[in-house]
Amino acid sequence: MSAESSRLPYRLVATDLDGTLLRSDGTISPRTREALAAATAAGAAHIVVTGRSVPWTRHILDELGYDGLAVCGQGSQVYHAGEHRMLTSVTLDRRQARLAIEKIQAEIGPVALAVSRDGLDGEVLFGPHYRVGNEELPATATADPAELWAEPLNKVYLQHPGGLDDDALADAARRAAGDLVGVVVSGEGIVEMLPLGLSKAKGLSIAARRLGVSATTTIAFGDMPNDIPMFAWAAHGVAMGSAHPELLAVADEVTASNDEDGIAVVLERLFSL
Repeated sequence: MSAESSRLPYRLVATDLDGTLLRSDGTISPRTREALAAATAAGAAHIVVTGRSVPWTRHILDELGYDGLAVCGQGSQVYHAGEHRMLTSVTLDRRQARLAIEKIQAEIGPVALAVSRDGLDGEVLFGPHYRVGNEELPATATADPAELWAEPLNKVYLQHPGGLDDDALADAARRAAGDLVGVVVSGEGIVEMLPLGLSKAKGLSIAARRLGVSATTTIAFGDMPNDIPMFAWAAHGVAMGSAHPELLAVADEVTASNDEDGIAVVLERLFSL
C-alpha cells in the first residue's frame, strides 16, 4: 500500500444503483460523477453493488465509462465491466426454489412470479399476473409457468396479487421458506428470492479481495433493506435520505437523497473535494 492510499479516508467506495447512484430519472448527476472521479483519482476504488443482474446493469456502466468490477444480482454475480466478462456467478437451486414457493403459497395463497436467468445475456421472464414496474428494462412475458424454470436462474421475483405490500410479503415468505431461500426487498414492488445465505455483502467481499481492499476501509451507500448486509460488512454505511426505514435504522450516517446528490455530499466532505 502506498503512503498516499494509506492516508485515504476509505480505499473502497461501494454504491448501490437504483435509488442511490441513479436519480429518479435513471441518470447520474454531473456532481456525483465528478465526486466519484475525484475519489478514484485520489486512489480509492469504486464498485457498483446492485440487485440488478448483469444484463440490466451493463448498459449503465458502459454509459458511465465504468471499467472496474461490479457486483450484480444481489451478490450472485461479479462482473468485469471493462472486459465485459463474468468473473463469478451463483445460481439458485430451482428445485429448492419451487419447494419454497409451494410453502409460501400454502401460507398466503397464490403469488405471481418472474425470474432472472443466469449469464451475461440472461433474460428476465415474467409469468401470468406479474406486473412489470419498469417498462424500460427488457423483460419477456410467458404464459407457460414451466418456462420460468427451464434454464439456470440467479433469482425469482415475487408479487402477491392478494394485496400484501412488499414488507409483509417478504416477512411471510421468510416465515414460510426462510430455511430454503433468502428473501429481500430491493425496491418498490420488488421482492426477491435468492440462494440461501447470498447477499450483496458476499459478492462485495469477493470483489474487494480481488482489489486487495478490506471491509475496514470500505464506505457503502444504499437505500433499501437489501443493502443491510453490505452496511454490516463495510466500515461505514451511508443511507440516502429517501431510504427505507429498515436501512435508516442501521445506517452510520444519513445523507441527502439520490436526487439531491447524496453520494457527492459525503465524498466531497471525506475526500476534501
